[in-house]
Amino acid sequence: MNDWRNTVLDDSSSWPDEPIVPLEEPHADARGSIQCLLNLPSKNVSLITSKKGTLRSNHYHKTDWHYMYILSGAFDYYYRPTGSEEEPTKITLHAGDMVFTPPMEDHTTIFTEDCQLLAISRNPRDQATYEADTVRIDLLDPTPYEV
Repeated sequence: MNDWRNTVLDDSSSWPDEPIVPLEEPHADARGSIQCLLNLPSKNVSLITSKKGTLRSNHYHKTDWHYMYILSGAFDYYYRPTGSEEEPTKITLHAGDMVFTPPMEDHTTIFTEDCQLLAISRNPRDQATYEADTVRIDLLDPTPYEV
């Protein structure tokens, strides 16, 4: 059963060209709607909750990529290529938006509202795998956001 952990999911041609991921139109009828989020292999889906005024990420991943779909709330997302000295680009995301982070991209999230999001990723999310692939950085100064 653990063989799936070693399956490689690295066809970058299936990744979006821009950080904000355009979603397909939902299928809707009298019963409600179905919004497709992702039609490609992944190894983990996590529900992440964050409080307004907090900072998460401030790191990059060596091999992992992830999509983040915002269920509720909002955050500012900062990113730039790993190793770059340029100022990070900032985009603001709200409920219903989805953002993609490829490997080797510095990224930080600052939550401007209480937030719930789904993180869908290449790698499994056990702590050992996650820590081995994650490099902590100070893309943004975390001091004002420490809880």
